[in-house]
Amino acid sequence: MKNVKISIKNTSNPTILKFEANTFLTQHESYEFNTIDEATPSPIAQQLFYLPFVKKVYISGNFIAVERFNIVEWQDVQNEVAEQIETYINNNGVIITDSSAKKKVPVTVYAESTPNPSVIKFVANKKLVNNYHEFKSIDEAKNSPFVSELFHFPFVKSVFLDENFVSITKYDIADWNEITMELREFIRNYIENSKEILKVDQQLSAEKSNEILDTKFEAHDDVSKEIINILEEYIKPAVASDGGNIEFQSYNADSKTVKVILQGACSGCPSSTFTLKNGIENMLKEMLNGKVNTVEAVNG
Repeated sequence: MKNVKISIKNTSNPTILKFEANTFLTQHESYEFNTIDEATPSPIAQQLFYLPFVKKVYISGNFIAVERFNIVEWQDVQNEVAEQIETYINNNGVIITDSSAKKKVPVTVYAESTPNPSVIKFVANKKLVNNYHEFKSIDEAKNSPFVSELFHFPFVKSVFLDENFVSITKYDIADWNEITMELREFIRNYIENSKEILKVDQQLSAEKSNEILDTKFEAHDDVSKEIINILEEYIKPAVASDGGNIEFQSYNADSKTVKVILQGACSGCPSSTFTLKNGIENMLKEMLNGKVNTVEAVNG
């Protein structure tokens, strides 16, 4: 009999709980099952689907993640689920019966130009990550097998990941007309084969958990809170559509200066200064009358 221990880990999605083992359950492969019929290659996933609140089951590396329907709260059932998984594994239960049955999800990826001529945004029909992540070098990408492979293309300068898109900044030596198709196909094949985008520890990093973000937000003064809310509601969606991201950095009440961090396609974009002054700055001046004089950008 095995001696596997299961620990319960929260994720940034309150409906998904991760049941982490102190050993590997799969051979560096990931699986996603939406129904009991899809879960035929995984007896443990099928067993979990007999629980009426189980919506989806994910198996990868050393954990099983379960998404629940809203008919229950995790605190009411999580210990029983953890015990069930632990007992099953320790009784030599099979995790995956057929490694070749890894689910391939039909994936489409399209390339989209951005205001930054050095950046193209590749949009997928599948969620890639929970939070944004920016990588300026292959050393920074050690927690992302996907981005590490992208850096093996000699023309890739930096990579920005958000929920369902990848913004790639190229070196000037390459022309988008010559490399866009190659990158698009690489990204599509990588996602379609359910390969790991981001290592779990990085994906569920505590510093980006909702709880930490809420704590940081509450620590700000009232004007800063107003600025953050305006950025989140009115500006972030537009910036994301251009393949970038904007984050509040600071507010100086004396000079009435707002500093923001620009990332992805917005970082180093020739038109970002115009957007900053004529878009973001004007909006904050108008909505926060007398509280903001200027907005300055810091490239992420």
